[in-house]
Amino acid sequence: MEKIHATTVVAIRHNGQISIGADGQATLGHTVVKDHVKKVRKLMDGKVLCGFAGSTADAFTLLERFDEKLTMYHGNMKRAAIELAKDWRTDRYLRKLEAMMIVVNKDDLLLISGTGDVIEPDNDILSIGSGSMYAQSAAAALKKHATHLSAPEMVKESLSIAADICIYTNHNFIIETVSE
Repeated sequence: MEKIHATTVVAIRHNGQISIGADGQATLGHTVVKDHVKKVRKLMDGKVLCGFAGSTADAFTLLERFDEKLTMYHGNMKRAAIELAKDWRTDRYLRKLEAMMIVVNKDDLLLISGTGDVIEPDNDILSIGSGSMYAQSAAAALKKHATHLSAPEMVKESLSIAADICIYTNHNFIIETVSE
């Protein structure tokens, strides 16, 4: 049985802003089954933003667990991310979940994976999903050469370029921003 999957999520820190965005497409095999999926969520009254890629049910399970960790650690996003990654890697049930997450707040961008990784990028750009390398490449070029753009504009352009190339990424974007 094929899983519903495929997406592109990208986050960029630029000029005092951190923006995260995702396309809205969900596919089942080679067929689009939904084109307006919301893959970016606000947590902690909008102070933390989360984008996810992978199996939808798995992603929502991880999103709920991350939200619980944020509450448990009083909004300390790094600590919540590390604790979620530890649980994800060691818990028998969580270990089988197939998803990835990017979480951001006014200070940090973090990628959380099921292998126990919590990665903070060197270049202030993170991406996940099927179109992630297209979006990451576009974001790197924009940060280097289009410095007049804002973080949300860079996210939108990066997603747009990925959507033009990746068949699993569409042009229905949700973009959220936090300021430093």
